Amino acid sequence: MAVIHIDDQSYEVDAGHNLLQTCLSLGFDLPYFCWHPAMGSVGACRQCAVKQFQDEKDTQGRIVMSCMTPAQDGTRISIHNPEARAFRASIIEWLMINHPHDCPVCEEGGECHLQDMTQMSGHTYRRYRFKKRTFRNQYLGPFIKHEMNRCIACYRCVRFYREYAGGHDLNVFATHHHVFFGRHEDGVLENEFSGNLVEVCPTGVFTDKTLSARYTRKWDLQTAPSVCVHCSLGCNTSPGERYGELRRIQNRYNGEINGYFLCDRGRFGYDFVNSKRRIRQPRERKGEKTDPLNKPEARQHLASLLSQAGRIMGIGSPRASLEANFALRTLVGPANFYSGMAAREQQLVSLILDILKNSSVHPASLQDAEQADAILILGEDVTNTAPRLALTLRQSVRQRAFEIADQQKIPHWQDSAVREAAQQQRSPLFIASPTATRLDDIATQTWQGAPEDLARLGFAIAHELNPDAPGIADLSGELGELAQSMAQALKSAKRPLVVSGTGCQSGTVLQAAANVALALRKDERPIDLLFTVPECNSLGLGLMEGGDLDQAFKALEEGMADTLIVLENDLYRRADNRAIESALNRAQQLIVIDHLDHATAAKAQLVLPAATFAEGDGTLLNHEGRAQRFFQVFVPEGDIQESWRWLSEAMAPAGSKEGLWQRLDEVTRACAESIASLQDITQAAPPAKFRLQGMRIARESHRYSGRTAMGAHRNVHEPKTPEDPDSPFSFSMEGYYGQLPGALIPYFWAPSWNSIQSVNKFQEEVGGPLRGGDPGVRLIEPPSGAKIAYFTQTPPPFQRRVDQWLILPLYHIFGSEELSALAPAIAERAPAPYLALHPEDAAQLEVEPSGQVELILAGKSYHLPVRHQDSLPLGVAGIPWGLPAWKARVALPAWGQLSKGAP
Repeated sequence: MAVIHIDDQSYEVDAGHNLLQTCLSLGFDLPYFCWHPAMGSVGACRQCAVKQFQDEKDTQGRIVMSCMTPAQDGTRISIHNPEARAFRASIIEWLMINHPHDCPVCEEGGECHLQDMTQMSGHTYRRYRFKKRTFRNQYLGPFIKHEMNRCIACYRCVRFYREYAGGHDLNVFATHHHVFFGRHEDGVLENEFSGNLVEVCPTGVFTDKTLSARYTRKWDLQTAPSVCVHCSLGCNTSPGERYGELRRIQNRYNGEINGYFLCDRGRFGYDFVNSKRRIRQPRERKGEKTDPLNKPEARQHLASLLSQAGRIMGIGSPRASLEANFALRTLVGPANFYSGMAAREQQLVSLILDILKNSSVHPASLQDAEQADAILILGEDVTNTAPRLALTLRQSVRQRAFEIADQQKIPHWQDSAVREAAQQQRSPLFIASPTATRLDDIATQTWQGAPEDLARLGFAIAHELNPDAPGIADLSGELGELAQSMAQALKSAKRPLVVSGTGCQSGTVLQAAANVALALRKDERPIDLLFTVPECNSLGLGLMEGGDLDQAFKALEEGMADTLIVLENDLYRRADNRAIESALNRAQQLIVIDHLDHATAAKAQLVLPAATFAEGDGTLLNHEGRAQRFFQVFVPEGDIQESWRWLSEAMAPAGSKEGLWQRLDEVTRACAESIASLQDITQAAPPAKFRLQGMRIARESHRYSGRTAMGAHRNVHEPKTPEDPDSPFSFSMEGYYGQLPGALIPYFWAPSWNSIQSVNKFQEEVGGPLRGGDPGVRLIEPPSGAKIAYFTQTPPPFQRRVDQWLILPLYHIFGSEELSALAPAIAERAPAPYLALHPEDAAQLEVEPSGQVELILAGKSYHLPVRHQDSLPLGVAGIPWGLPAWKARVALPAWGQLSKGAP
């Protein structure tokens, strides 16, 4: 700690920070542009100037840049010194010389950091009267809109894109006084985190193109705290709505998870909420004909079907909330509740839960992962299965750079100096995967193999770390040397991390990763282990312990139920069509509750429209077992309501004496009381009765406009504000605006801070946790006194077959996830179906790149174009998983036959 003096007032601060971060943490308003709390200081904009004095006798002082000056003990500065204020005003004036001053038409207007800093610096009059420098804007793809004339050359964009996110196709080009930030030519930004440029840029150079298509002023968006539903990491978001449409997703800071950034799938995949495939009205099917129903008719029809039903079976969903799944489980009974996950997927999720709950490993959060100084990724392509984790790991490898900086006494926030001192030296990162990944460029060593060989490598590493772990008897010399080098690096680390997941669809890979983590355990301290799982609530559903889809189909075949309720799940995405058809034909009545129309809904006698994450409330459990609450952003028109409400209304007709809930808190509490492993989920967020100064929390900003005008085409009188019995929020601009619990912050705004940079005002210190704690509650912790129990069954080596290939699933950040694939911008980036082959295997089949190959898999024939992929092991082929155009739903890995297809 250090004591510094600001305008003759003394403050105790962290000596490891610079003066800008310190002043902001203390609540001072000090303008800046180039500095960012996640990226450190480069001193490019000169906007954060303050006057520094040698001691209390010094009356002259000198101008310094606060972002480049350490907060050392005894430092004496003035923010309000007239000379410092004049300097900052002159800086903003020449930064604005070439700016078009187009705030009234700029999409960043009203939420612009440049506007805020201009006002803060007192620059309110433009004196420049000469010709301005102008640029041609570029096409950057479906996500980002470019307006280069607004640039003030703060360098934030290229620093984030190239240095933080690892992108290569965005750069700065300069000649004389022309400085251009963009690509070398028009084209799609390739990096998976390009959408963060929208928030990183302090002006309107990079804006959200999906918002532009249905633009509204930022202060007119109704928002609520939410959780991303497009992977298992549980990143926090702030969705914005206007006129009953979801218009954008903005990052919501959570220091334990996503911090300041989102992946592009999480940011731009929201448009499925507005999709034409939405189910917005109940309907019943009579033969080949479907008839729409209103809500009372739907309730009556639902009651009629269930009152006549014999035994009811329920199939849940890993993309539905805990409350929705629990309501279905309550309706049908635990014995008749099935998870909705395919058999292999559920086995893997159950194995992960068993490892996390019963062994001495620590489920790592993204913040834990960022502190790791040696990492092993075993069998997972995290960029495509859990994208935000990939961005975290890019920062983890900088731990070596920070060690070098410490040796040379360079503070970590001196970004350019740290990078210059490190000279590309990185902490060890080892990637063992079926094929090349987007993180290979920062990896110390990579190795590709079939799942069996990946598992064998993991078991060998564990044995090298600790001889008590089972070894591999017939390990090849190459693999043995690889295991030794990886084990040595992990053993030498202070905070090693093991990453794996369900991407390989292999239980032995998960067991091998667990063995490595167990073998690393030192001094009774659990080692960080991070497992990714397929969907946003896979882990939560796993804790409910329902049967898998194969068991559900078997029960239907055996006549164990005559009525089937399917919750937010398209079965045709998860199992073989023939198995589904056979099972559904045995059910006399099929009821589907979902927000998307799909093949399963097309066969239902009754379809009920469910709310999406933006239209309802609920709880999700992320990859580490952190329960988080998402809240309703807007009230949907028509008959849409939360799945648990439809199910609660069905309880009485079905003969249930429980589950007659009226409010979300009642469902959540019942779930916590019924399932021991979920007993703490009520702590994920304050209850609906929570108030601050007797007021609800406003979903709309105090600048929100047009409430009466929005409905004027129907009625000139202002409509009654909808009531919200399930949360502490109001559907209006009336409510509390001050400091809030982290789980209840709908958007970040503070006086004089209208942009996303206002998050500084909500943190305990800049870059630290939110005041009152980051959202969520951890439900899974290492048990005290757990003994080390290694997995002992090691797999045999992969054997290449003469006439068959092992078909593996290949994941794509754009297209493989069901919901985001319906967003037009995401769909534009999704690949077409293909089959990936090693060039030698393709030569054996006499197939050129883009040539056709016939794949016979599980008795079915598919014709696919071939892509050569050098990194695939011989005897292994890959197909993109989850793409809407790829209809095969065979459990992979599986052996398939390949032959040259017709041209």
